[in-house]
Amino acid sequence: MKKIITLSLGLAAILSANEAVKLEQVNIVEKSNSKLIKDINSEELKSADLAEALIKNSANISIVRRNGIANDIILRGQKKDNINILIDGAKIYGACPNRMDPPTSHVVTNNIKSVKIIEGPYDVENFGTLSGLVKVETKDPKEGFHGELNLNAGSFNYKKASVTIEGGNDKVKALISASTEKSDPYKDGNGDNFLEQQRKRGVPLATQYKSDDIDAFEKNSVLSKLQFNITDNQDLKVSYSANRSDGILYPAGPMDADYDDSDIYILGYTIRELGSFSKELNLDYYYSKVDHPMSGKLRNGNGTSYMTNHLKTSVWGATVKNSLEISDSLITLGLDTSVRNWRGQMHSTNIATGVVTPNATMNRMYDTDTTNKAIFTKVEKSIGNLDIEAGLRYDYTDIETQRPNVDDKKYIGINGYLFTAYNFDEKNKVFAGIGKSSRVPDARELYQQTTSSNPNLEQTKNYEVDLGFEKTIGNFNIKPKIFYSELKDYIYNSSKFENIDAKIYGADVSGYYYFTDDLSLDFALAYLRGKKDGNYIDKDLAEIPPLKANFALNYEYKKAKFKAEVIAVDRWDSYDSSAKEQEIAGYALVNLKYSQELFKNFELTLGVDNLFDKVYNSTNTYQDVNYVKIGQDQILFNDPGRYGYINLKYSF
Repeated sequence: MKKIITLSLGLAAILSANEAVKLEQVNIVEKSNSKLIKDINSEELKSADLAEALIKNSANISIVRRNGIANDIILRGQKKDNINILIDGAKIYGACPNRMDPPTSHVVTNNIKSVKIIEGPYDVENFGTLSGLVKVETKDPKEGFHGELNLNAGSFNYKKASVTIEGGNDKVKALISASTEKSDPYKDGNGDNFLEQQRKRGVPLATQYKSDDIDAFEKNSVLSKLQFNITDNQDLKVSYSANRSDGILYPAGPMDADYDDSDIYILGYTIRELGSFSKELNLDYYYSKVDHPMSGKLRNGNGTSYMTNHLKTSVWGATVKNSLEISDSLITLGLDTSVRNWRGQMHSTNIATGVVTPNATMNRMYDTDTTNKAIFTKVEKSIGNLDIEAGLRYDYTDIETQRPNVDDKKYIGINGYLFTAYNFDEKNKVFAGIGKSSRVPDARELYQQTTSSNPNLEQTKNYEVDLGFEKTIGNFNIKPKIFYSELKDYIYNSSKFENIDAKIYGADVSGYYYFTDDLSLDFALAYLRGKKDGNYIDKDLAEIPPLKANFALNYEYKKAKFKAEVIAVDRWDSYDSSAKEQEIAGYALVNLKYSQELFKNFELTLGVDNLFDKVYNSTNTYQDVNYVKIGQDQILFNDPGRYGYINLKYSF
């Protein structure tokens, strides 16, 4: 603790200048090393699935597809706890050890205002940002009185309705949003639904669905917000969101989710200009919880009973953050704490009698608390054309479990970064960053009653460097970046969780070109490689997606908008066969979308994804997820075929 305070005060002194000026936040990391995706609620109308929206907008993000909804993401070769996903500053963890309910599944796109993707270890304000941060911001209420109604229908009998009402004045504002949606199982480019794909692949009869006359999912959500402007320099924000999903099918796995219920509570208080010792003081609290039973009751099984694995997780967190001016530097000091709980147990149900029989040990997730306490500091400063941001964080993490005959764990982490940008002018700059971050093992990796858990795991450390530049020449913008990440004690599942040393490196380029004021092209390309250090038969890391390119042609004319996009992915030929991955063919998808304001207050959107009905696979079969096996091989499941949709919006 003394060490980090000494370092932060020393850093502040080094960056101090003689003349005090009025400062605003530089946020150089977010300005230079992030991707901002705006207006998701109005642009990404296909479904509630955030993962699908992100892969269309970032070449650095790939999907881990499990269904038509509730899909996971990979950011620059990392997922799970290796990236941080925040919803309005709050954390939520999925309860399923098989990643049926990743954090991206606990927020719906119709409620999302924007998503900011920050790549690398350049975050000290949040616990466990190892290799990236995804900041989801939901809609805020506006003054006056406004509303919006959306009705949506699509292929595979998809139906959705959502409504938002908001309003207020300069003292208090409120918003409430609700949505409901459901769909049949999607069909691939061959026209096969889930059961038909299972049969074609020779999935064992016991694991096949009993019928193909079932919904793939039903999802309902509510978001509510209250914002109070107490005085000119004080704000209070309160929000609550609930997601209720039922009958979510996971055809490539052995079980489906009976339901998936989540709640997020957020409270935030801000007071500004308290004096020379506080430019802005923030007090934030959140609590989230997930209830997730998954079972085999929709599968053929043995005909007499089926198994259920019922898991629950929760996390609460609190942060006190104070920003102050020291000379001409903006200093942020903060305290951060959180407690994450994970627990679950299996039981069998007799189909004829309904009698439930608990199983005390099978795949049991023993009740485990992960308690983190931290102090952090951040310095932002501009010296002429040079912007500097640096941060330090000290973490003390205590993991306590009820599993017998294993030790509780304690971890200490000291992490930090330095990120700089030199602005040649308003349109051209070069930037570079170097940082170290860490993340502790979770309860599944340490303590779950399976052959893969390992109670002796060390925390993973990431040592990373990033370099890039951005240049605008007239109507043309380009932003190339490269990075190199050295991972020490990387937590890896190659039959059992273990610590290995590895490296991930890559490059990406993004930008745009305006042909005219109405016609523009967005482009992005991302390349990755991941390698294990040491003597391994297969040195390739798992879940390192192949070369990916995103192109989007945008045209606006009067009250109409048209978008044609291509998502192209190279052959997945660098993979870890020792972790049950396999080679996958490359593919290119064409998506079209057209929006038209019909008349006052009404807008119609028509769209089609996978226009040419391609048969393709986006997701590899890394054994960290439990897929259905045919012999020793994990099943490779096809993605959706052609999908058409229509959305009618009424707003006032």
